Amino acid sequence: MYRSHNCGDLRINNVNQTVTLSGWVQKTRDLGGMTFIDIRDRYGISQLTFNMDTNSELCQKARSLGREYVIQVSGKVVERLNKNKNMSTGEIEIEVDKLEILNASKTPPFTIEDKTDGGDDLRMKYRYLDIRRKPIRDNLVLRHLVTKETRNYLDNQKFIEVETPYLIKSTPEGARDFIVPSRMNQGQFYALPQSPQTFKQLLMVGGIDKYYQIVKCFRDEDLRADRQPEFTQIDCEMSFVEQDDILNTFEGLIKHLLKKIKNIDIKSFPKMTYDKAISLYGTDKPDTRFGMLFVELNDLAKKNNFMVFDNAELIVGFNAKGCAEFSRKQLDKLTEYIKRPQIGAQGLVYCKCNKDGTFKSSIDKFFSQKDLKKFSEKMEAEPGDLLLIMAGKENKVRNQLNDLRLELADQLGLRDPNIFAPLWVVDFPLLEWDEESKRFHAMHHPFTAPKNEDIDKLSSSPGDIRANAYDLVLNGSEIGGGSIRIHDKELQKTLFKHLGFSDEEAKNQFGFLMDAFEYGAPPHGGIAFGLDRLCSLFGGQESIRDFIAFPKNNSGRDIMIDAPSNINLEQIKELNISIS
Repeated sequence: MYRSHNCGDLRINNVNQTVTLSGWVQKTRDLGGMTFIDIRDRYGISQLTFNMDTNSELCQKARSLGREYVIQVSGKVVERLNKNKNMSTGEIEIEVDKLEILNASKTPPFTIEDKTDGGDDLRMKYRYLDIRRKPIRDNLVLRHLVTKETRNYLDNQKFIEVETPYLIKSTPEGARDFIVPSRMNQGQFYALPQSPQTFKQLLMVGGIDKYYQIVKCFRDEDLRADRQPEFTQIDCEMSFVEQDDILNTFEGLIKHLLKKIKNIDIKSFPKMTYDKAISLYGTDKPDTRFGMLFVELNDLAKKNNFMVFDNAELIVGFNAKGCAEFSRKQLDKLTEYIKRPQIGAQGLVYCKCNKDGTFKSSIDKFFSQKDLKKFSEKMEAEPGDLLLIMAGKENKVRNQLNDLRLELADQLGLRDPNIFAPLWVVDFPLLEWDEESKRFHAMHHPFTAPKNEDIDKLSSSPGDIRANAYDLVLNGSEIGGGSIRIHDKELQKTLFKHLGFSDEEAKNQFGFLMDAFEYGAPPHGGIAFGLDRLCSLFGGQESIRDFIAFPKNNSGRDIMIDAPSNINLEQIKELNISIS
């Protein structure tokens, strides 16, 4: 063994023990006759001392060490004179009598400390160095604990972990597939799974009534901070269940994880319909840690010769409690924020509810004090509050106002990462109309069952059908989603027709599943959680990248290993494909 203890193990009760430590040089300090070195491993940091008077040769050797050298030392544990209460090992140090350099190191391109001077690209290029930093290491440990406790919970609930294939057939799941050419079947291609959806349904047909898998999924889509081309799902399916059975089971999972990982008890998971979420928050993944609920103002705001309102499909706003003191500069910044191309709003109307009972608004010339008072009453405002109002097309303005709501909440410190507010969103539309293709698309996926009471609308008004689907939202992020599945072949065929599949197309893509339904498919349903996103929320961060050991950048590249990359000509010839 290269070490008797880890670098974070030693305490005051280890004084006078002879120990051996191995690790990386964190920093060195030369103080005349003494040299101090901090040695680091995954478990912590210990201080080493070298004395010129005691052993000048050893001290000189210590002074030759650079940052990130890998070393082994032996020596006696002694009590520190100047104790460091910020370190777990801060009461002791090691008087070194033996030093061995196990491996030298170049000077790293950024500092290996909690707060580093390395930018994102530099850190990703040298990710193996970044992982040495405590924040990244702690994130990976957290991910390990979440994964471990997930397995423990599901195992206790009698779920079976089953692996499904990675080389599968291309199926429409909402994003582009990653395609893999087959050498042995030239001209044909595998696809990497966007999810194990059809396989877990087949497992239900196979009698595996409780399945789970912590599984890699792949989607070739445009990226951002919370998306990666490969990501990990906690994928689950159950037979002989209704919606509430699934919700209760997986509420239990999230409660278990919050208790084990964060020591937080959550009593209840409220339910909210999709329509209500859109109406009150402008999004199907509302952050319910704070108020600022939307209020529609069409009945009060139209017919006052203010064309912005008169020409709008929807006038909607929210009450920012206690924000009437916002300066003109602050309000202008909010306006600039929503006018950014990413949001695309035309403008913002404000109304300050002054403490003396009067109102000051950007639309004073069109609306009287009496009119503005009606606005404030409907929005349940009090003196000192600020009303923020937007107008435009209904399908856009709610989303834009939601962006403003979240931005303002960030400015006001209302999105505390240590507060957890879970919410089930239910009763999604089954289908959504696409103007470009002039046909319906499945809001979740084509295997989602409609609500039983809405099935008769399939022929008359398919756009009004509610899905037997549910999303679990945590702090404004969707962390999981699922549905009760269709298990009847005829109903599945009918839905494929509404989605624009011909019988031939449906048979070609999903014939294996339809055939399976003829052999006694049980009622079943499931859910999948985004493990990366769940970990980032538990870690109090927006981005998922630092919870993945080796992530891709926004272009889907691994800049450390330089992938994707070209392949050699021989491989291309073997695959019988051409590259233009």
